Amino acid sequence: MLLEFSVKNYKSFKDETIFYMTPNSRQTGLDYSIQAERIGTKNYYGLSSAVIYGPNASGKTNLIGAMDTMKAIVLRGNIKNAETISSPNPASYLLELVPNCNGEAAPTFFSIRFVEQGMVFDYSFSMLLGSFMEKDYPRKIVNEILRINGKKIFERDESLSVAFPPKIKAFLNSTVTKKLQVATGIATNGLNNDELFLCNGFKSIFSKELASIVLKWFDEKFIVIYRSDAIKVMRKFADPKENAIYVTKTLTEAAKEFGITSNALGYKAEEDNMVLYSLFDNKHLAVPAEVFESFGTIRFINEFPLVIRALLSGATLVMDEFDASIHPMALMNIISIFHNDDINKNHAQLIFNTHNPIFLNASLFRRDEIKFVERDENLNTSIQYSLSDFKTADGIRKGEDYMSNYFVSRYGAIKDVDFSPLLEEIIQRNGGNQ
Repeated sequence: MLLEFSVKNYKSFKDETIFYMTPNSRQTGLDYSIQAERIGTKNYYGLSSAVIYGPNASGKTNLIGAMDTMKAIVLRGNIKNAETISSPNPASYLLELVPNCNGEAAPTFFSIRFVEQGMVFDYSFSMLLGSFMEKDYPRKIVNEILRINGKKIFERDESLSVAFPPKIKAFLNSTVTKKLQVATGIATNGLNNDELFLCNGFKSIFSKELASIVLKWFDEKFIVIYRSDAIKVMRKFADPKENAIYVTKTLTEAAKEFGITSNALGYKAEEDNMVLYSLFDNKHLAVPAEVFESFGTIRFINEFPLVIRALLSGATLVMDEFDASIHPMALMNIISIFHNDDINKNHAQLIFNTHNPIFLNASLFRRDEIKFVERDENLNTSIQYSLSDFKTADGIRKGEDYMSNYFVSRYGAIKDVDFSPLLEEIIQRNGGNQ
């Protein structure tokens, strides 16, 4: 369960921005949106969902891109550029694209807080990448900290300190149980400026188990989809037979609710890939789904397995424009599923950005689940805030018409758009009607 994510000096987010997935203490109502996990004597609470609003180029996608970039760096274990492209987010593998493009070189900071296996993990690191598009800068991790249940496990800056509180000692590698100081000295000598200590020295010397819990969470429980229009879900089958079509019952049933016009959906092996097909005439006739089905249907078919995966594993699903080309009623139902304790038993979370104002609904989202991103065009910097940050003294109350208020700019994060002067000039310049 994600509790919060912080970023600084990433593209348009020059100053530190904290994205909270914890309930605002002033917010009441829609308590079914709140998840709780008890750790020791303390309860930790998280929101089931969040929706992000803002005009084009405000930084909504940059915020999701920052999450994707942190994930990519952690799974690589270093701040070198990636050798292979695994994301449509260029900044995740070309780190010279990360820093804000205005100003001198400054550290980029990532921090995340999440609950996993009965523990609260706080992991953060800051790194010097140079200025924007400075490819040959000698990159360096300047600080890296891991805390578990509020207790510092390690901190790495110019020096290195490692400590294992009594309740965490069970995770310590047996070879260093009585030689923690010696092991710390060995790890210090092995530190590399461009490598994360968590994924290297800490994992190999101190606690493979703790490092694996963190890395597995990033890999399997932090599902970040940058540019959801680029995803294409592929299926793998053991020894698929030539010309055989494998019908996917769950996906077919879900797609029928969505409104497919074929009888079923299935996958067929083609040049080492499993290609999705629409099936007709009691499955005797097959047409490639991308040829026959609508773009919205294909988007839904590609995204729905990720929803299932999140619900089954208790993952946090973050998607850029999750709702694009999909009917709002289908999206509302998916959102309600994440709010349903009888279905969402594993505390899965859904985070997405959108331009569709229909989700600005007091009966659908809590005020602390509605986020806004706004950008200063002169400084090229973005800020992020939630509807619950507005005090009731400012006229923001539960049950208000959030959609109407948004369009009259009571919450900010909206921009007037008028192409008329530009088009009039173009028409005049071209001599009127032609």
